[in-house]
Amino acid sequence: MNDEHHGDTAQPLVAHLLELRNRLLRAVVAVLVVFLCLFYFSRELYTLVAAPLMQAMPEGTHMIATGVAAPFLAPFKLTLYLSIFVAVPVILHQAWAFVAPGLYRHEKRLAIPLLMSSVLLFYAGAAFAYFVVFPLMFQFFTSVAPEGVSVSTDISSYLDFVLALFLAFGVAFELPIAIVLLIASGATTAAKLSSSRAYVVVACFVLGMLLTPPDIISQTLLALPMWLLFEVGLIFGRFVEKEKVQREEEDESVSAKDE
Repeated sequence: MNDEHHGDTAQPLVAHLLELRNRLLRAVVAVLVVFLCLFYFSRELYTLVAAPLMQAMPEGTHMIATGVAAPFLAPFKLTLYLSIFVAVPVILHQAWAFVAPGLYRHEKRLAIPLLMSSVLLFYAGAAFAYFVVFPLMFQFFTSVAPEGVSVSTDISSYLDFVLALFLAFGVAFELPIAIVLLIASGATTAAKLSSSRAYVVVACFVLGMLLTPPDIISQTLLALPMWLLFEVGLIFGRFVEKEKVQREEEDESVSAKDE
């Protein structure tokens, strides 16, 4: 009897592990396919990513490679990270396909828009960093170099710096998703967040100060979008909260009828 029960519980576990393995393999294959397609253009991709700094550097200066393998490793690393960046929709789809069978219908209805929105917002944050923040930031950094100091940035150091900023801005733009999830989980309410708006605005400017050069323009360019994203998250959070209340009322009415 115990052996039969053990076999019944072990089989679903093995099946879930096999499915998880298959989903992970598909995600890895997607990244690998994108990487193979982009690797031939790795040098051009690095030139494109380095363009904001190159345009801000003084005339006659250039970037340098201090490591022996840096001219190869820096574009290789960029291409690998970019492949993951491009393959994010496939990776999230595989994750969604794995967890979806265990979700309720209303959870599925909420999860799909959140997954799509999170991808778009992350891309928007990275694009905002590249097209708006980087030109201002590097123009400031190169303009404050002491007299007699030649600005010659190492390509590996630059890549690590911009990758960290891409990640920071991408995560910062996920603010509406975080607000919706907090409200949907019951951790807070739209009314409480709305009453804390003044603190949120201050936090946005503090974050802008930490992530950008110490000038009011750059700080404002990050703080204002984050504040707007907070308001957007609050709007959608109210819809989620309203739907949650309606669902709870319907469940209570159904329970009352059953009794």
